[in-house]
Amino acid sequence: MKTKSLVFSLMLALFSISVYAADDRYEQVKFPRGASGTSIKSSITGYQGVNYTLDAKAGQTMTVKLQPSNLSNYFNIYAPGKGPGNEALFIGELNDNKFSAILPATGTYTIQVFLMRNAARRNERSNYTLDISIR
Repeated sequence: MKTKSLVFSLMLALFSISVYAADDRYEQVKFPRGASGTSIKSSITGYQGVNYTLDAKAGQTMTVKLQPSNLSNYFNIYAPGKGPGNEALFIGELNDNKFSAILPATGTYTIQVFLMRNAARRNERSNYTLDISIR
């Protein structure tokens, strides 16, 4: 009986993650010619999130700053080969929505912008500016 409960709980957790991520859209980040960064202005509502992807090399420094209109708007960063549902390289709600670090690996990084569940559940909206640079 305990095994069935555990299996059911795991299945429910996995289903919840996939439903949560189902509203996310993906966008490739492109820097203007000759620039090492860009500023993205956008908005999200409810459970809709945005996954920004960009390529970078090990040893480069990535800097990301989120300026949201809603205090429940955060971002996570995932290393190459990982994404929402995996362990994050950076968790915005724990670090004041500012990230700057030397990248550990070469590949495609994902920056996930989202509303916390308390705001998403109420279908709140957030306008934001996301500043990204790689040097």
